[in-house]
Amino acid sequence: MNSLWRNREFNLLWVGQCLSDLGGAVAMLALPLLVLTLTDSPVQAGLVGTIAQVTRLVCRLPVGVLVDRVNRRRAMLGCDLVRLVAFTSLGTMIVTGRANLIMIIAIAVVDAAGGTLFGTAEHAALRSIVPAPQLPAAVARNEARSYGTSLAGPPLGGLLFGLGQALPFFGNALSYLASMIGVALIRRPLQAARQDTTDGYATAMAAGLRFVFRNPFLRAVLLISAPLNFAINGVIFTIIVTLQRHDTPPAVIGLAETILGVGGLLGAFAAPLLQRWLGLTSLVRTICRTATGLLASGVLLTPSLAAAAPVALTLFLAPACNAALFGYQASITPDRLQGRVISVIFLVATSAAAAAPLLAGVLVTTWSSPTAILIFALTVSGSAITATLGTGIRGMRSLNDAALEEAPVR
Repeated sequence: MNSLWRNREFNLLWVGQCLSDLGGAVAMLALPLLVLTLTDSPVQAGLVGTIAQVTRLVCRLPVGVLVDRVNRRRAMLGCDLVRLVAFTSLGTMIVTGRANLIMIIAIAVVDAAGGTLFGTAEHAALRSIVPAPQLPAAVARNEARSYGTSLAGPPLGGLLFGLGQALPFFGNALSYLASMIGVALIRRPLQAARQDTTDGYATAMAAGLRFVFRNPFLRAVLLISAPLNFAINGVIFTIIVTLQRHDTPPAVIGLAETILGVGGLLGAFAAPLLQRWLGLTSLVRTICRTATGLLASGVLLTPSLAAAAPVALTLFLAPACNAALFGYQASITPDRLQGRVISVIFLVATSAAAAAPLLAGVLVTTWSSPTAILIFALTVSGSAITATLGTGIRGMRSLNDAALEEAPVR
């Protein structure tokens, strides 16, 4: 079998998305900085981010239906084109002195909706351009891309914003152009042949939900990914709040976040090796059990910077777990349902993660940081129980065998 590095279609998509994700990470930092510059209001700066996050959650399920119905290549090109125009317009307005909060919010909404549609289409298209045995490796490569751009993007965004407020947004527009070129050069179709359907959106969405909740493995994914995302985000926020409350210098807090990002990036590179050593089933079980202990050990290390170490080790393991789960998901899900299944899983996982910072703040204020970390660690034990006892994980087969069996929609 050829190496994934020799897969022209996947590499075109991956390189384009590296540049696009980098541009997005640059703009993610620059947008609140722009709002602060224009309004001098932290509340309004936070409002832009909150509205973007709500947009992603609201769009998630409808986007899944859309991805399963339209031509995925055209949808991805359309998303990139709309976002290219949006950020070019924002950069132009900044240069001409016409930028305002309403325009910034509108562009943040367009970017969030377009990113949700593009990301879902990209995940759904993986099965069309990557052989089943290589799907976990492809997911791991995408995880490395995400961690790498999240590390490089904010410093670059700060640098560009300091040189000129419009530069990060023009740069992001160019990144969408690079993504369009990569998608346009892919030769293979990004979806299987489809039959015309007269089902309405509600009926189509219900079919996706039924498929997820009737499949033991996909139910297990929900019960594993949601607690893991929730706990990791909660512990990270707890550590940051705790360091701030103990008057830790901002540079040290930034170092903690860098340590976490490096842990995830190294884990993404190590994911294929971990998969070969342990196999899919053992890998998921081992990671869930280990993550519970690692996060719980943070109780002994607060309020020092050392508390970031066990979280970084957890993030080192997370990409391998994601690669195993989502690679297998792509193998067992019929192409006609890929968008809807991905949307349901992502909605559950991201909703849980979004609630974690609020709960962390309440727990730290009401009790203490160690108590908050312990509670979050206990939620991961639910993932470990599901991975150990759940029939969905026990029944995982080889990726080749899984890809040959597509369950019917009932």
